[in-house]
Order: sequence, then C-alpha cells, then structure tokens
Amino acid sequence: MDIKPLEELQAADERALLFTPLGLGRMTPEDAADFQQRVIARLQLADDVAETTRQKFEQLRVAFSHGVLCYELFTLVADAAQLALEQALRDRFCAHHRGQALAVRDRRGHEHRITMTSPTDFFDELRNIRGPEIRMGSAREWKPFNGMLTGLLTWARREGLLRGQRNRNSEPVHRALRNIVAHGTYHLDTPVEAARALSDLAEIINHLWGRPTPGGRLYPAPLSRSVVAIGWNDHGEKTTAGYADQLAETRDEESFTYILVRAVFCPGGVTDPNLLEFDARSATTAFPAQYLWGPGSREEALVWLAHHQPESDLCDYLDQAVLVRVHDGHIGLPVYPGVAAGLPAAEQRGTGHALRVDRGPDVLAHLRALADAVAGHAKEGECQVCPVDTLATGDLAAVLKAARGAGTDTTPLHVPDVRTPFAQWLAGSAT
Repeated sequence: MDIKPLEELQAADERALLFTPLGLGRMTPEDAADFQQRVIARLQLADDVAETTRQKFEQLRVAFSHGVLCYELFTLVADAAQLALEQALRDRFCAHHRGQALAVRDRRGHEHRITMTSPTDFFDELRNIRGPEIRMGSAREWKPFNGMLTGLLTWARREGLLRGQRNRNSEPVHRALRNIVAHGTYHLDTPVEAARALSDLAEIINHLWGRPTPGGRLYPAPLSRSVVAIGWNDHGEKTTAGYADQLAETRDEESFTYILVRAVFCPGGVTDPNLLEFDARSATTAFPAQYLWGPGSREEALVWLAHHQPESDLCDYLDQAVLVRVHDGHIGLPVYPGVAAGLPAAEQRGTGHALRVDRGPDVLAHLRALADAVAGHAKEGECQVCPVDTLATGDLAAVLKAARGAGTDTTPLHVPDVRTPFAQWLAGSAT
C-alpha cells in the first residue's frame, strides 16, 4: 500500500467526477460532492425504525458521501447494504415479538419457549435448538426459522410486512447478493449502483415498519389516479390521451371517439405505460384503471363530465387479485373480480383462476407456461418463476370466494365491452 500525504487523501477521485445528473460527463470536485450528497439526502427512515438499524443506515450514507474522495467506498456501501438488510429484519422481528414468549419447535417436534428480552439472548438460545421452526402468518403454520436472512425474509412476508409479487420474486436475489458479499469476491460498483442499493434498502426498511415510499420503486405509496380521456379516430390508427378536464380545449382535426377512465396519468411523472391498451372488462394496464363512461363523441363526454364531475383517487397495486378464465383451451385476459362477477353467464363458463399479482398482464406468461407444461411453474400457491400467487382454481364462485378472502371487493360491476383499438388487437392475441 502506498502511503499518501493528507493532501492527496483529501483530493477528489477522478473516477467519481464522471457521474453527473445528466449521465456520464465530468464535474468539478465541489459539484460532484454536492451532487452525490443530494442523491442520498432524500433517503429518510421512518421515525419508529429501530435505532440500531437507523445508525447502520446513517453509517452507509456517510460513507457514500465520501465516495467522491475514495471511489472504492461506493462498492463498500453497496455491499454493506446487503448485510444491513439482515440487521433490519432482525430488529423488526425483535420489535414484533418484544416481551413475548415465542414458541420454537425443534426437529423432534418438541416445543421450547424463548422470551424476547433482548435480541442477543434470543438468537443465542435459538442457535441451541436443532432444526428450529416458529409459527408464521395468519394461519400460524410452522415454518423453518434459523434467524438468518432466508428465515427472516420468509417470516416478514408471512406476517405481511413485505408485500408485492415482483418483490417476492426478487427476494432470492437479496439472499444471493448477501452470500456473495459474505464469502467475498472482488468487484467494483459505480455511484449509481451504490445509490440504488441504499434507496432500495431505505424502501424495505420503511415498509417493514409500515411506511410505504412516495414514488418508490419497490414499495410505493398508493398512486394517484386522474380522470383521463382516451380517444381514437375512425380507423384506429391515431390514439390520444389527456386529462379529461382539458377535453373542452381539444380541437380535433378529424372525428374522434372518446372514453373516460380513472387511471394513473401524469406527464412528466408516473404514467401508466399501458394506458392506451385499456380494456373496460380486462386488467390490461400496468396499474388498475377504472371505466367511467363511453364510447362517444367529445361533446357527449363533456356533458357526462359536467353532470357527474368525477374526482381523482388513489390506488394500491401491489398484491391485487385478478381472475382469468380458461375455456376450450383459450386463456382469457385477466379481469378484476367485481367485473368478472358482473359478466354475462356466457362469459363465466370454463375454469377460473384467482391470482395475486402486481400487474394484471403478469398472469398471462404464467398460465401459458402451465398450459405448455413448462417445468418449475407452480399450479398452486406462489410460483418461484413468475411474480404470481395462485389463490384458487375452479368455477366462478370458488375463485370469487378466494378473491374475497384476499381482501378484494367482489361486488358485481356491469361494465360494457369497450376497449381501445390496440386493446382489441391484444384481446385477439390472447391464447
């Protein structure tokens, strides 16, 4: 190791100057230091997060802010974030069971009682029990639990502290990354990767303590849904979308047909990438979208808006329930339970599947894989390949019951068979 003078240790690392708000370039040392600190300044933990977890997270933020002087610190921060996740889960486990006598079953079926007086004492006693299991979830089923990352992630998910099917699919990645860090391999991360690791860690920690993240990537707070007008011309090759309250200012060069929906739409912010695939009877958009009116002309839409004055609302899209009908070998598009309950009898035949997903279209790849007997896809419960959890399979009554059990409103909704031109093509491509 080269011994450097203090002046050289205080100099900016040239590699850290290449990352700018606009991408790769070059910044002055002063601007780079300011920029990198601002990147992580927005990451805040909820007030009730355990103090040990908070202190560890603050250590990582301080280390990240010094990465401008020592580029290797970005890698150390990204790696340490994987280890900090396990600590956060332990702290949350201990807070959840504080003061309780927790039942632990060994491999022979004998039960032991360990009182949660301190984290150190609890996990010391747990290590003395061979093949430990604890009860988890609302069903209080016995599940393996050794106090390490795998068991802690399983516990947090069973207790509803971690949500989302896409997040569930990524949890094995957390375990793999943690093992890579623990067993040591050389690699070099960028400030972007280190900031992402800290951002994800903050989201997970906050969600463990019941706080979703506004604008979050993993555990976002409920999204705002606006009243949106979607229109298309007579031949369907031109489609447009905009805020419904601006429809009066629209001047169409040709005749357009409109529908009104409540959907996630914010140009420059979060907008549903599949909005123009809207289908009133199917869950074809990335985020839940609700049919309001249409189709009709712009003038008719304005009359309906003036009379009903619909307002925006919020939607939580993690772990939503959808139903899919399979009839005569044809896999239908996902449908929201209330819509399925209100469909005509002719459209209720076949075998229904109630599935928990984050985005409706996620179910199609899973069901097609099952139809093709692709190995690894689960017919029941959580699929380890797809971000899908099968709640039930059977007739409409059975799958609606499962959807209600998952907390979904199944009150029948009578929705017309209305869809955008692109959604018409999508419906025809479902197999």
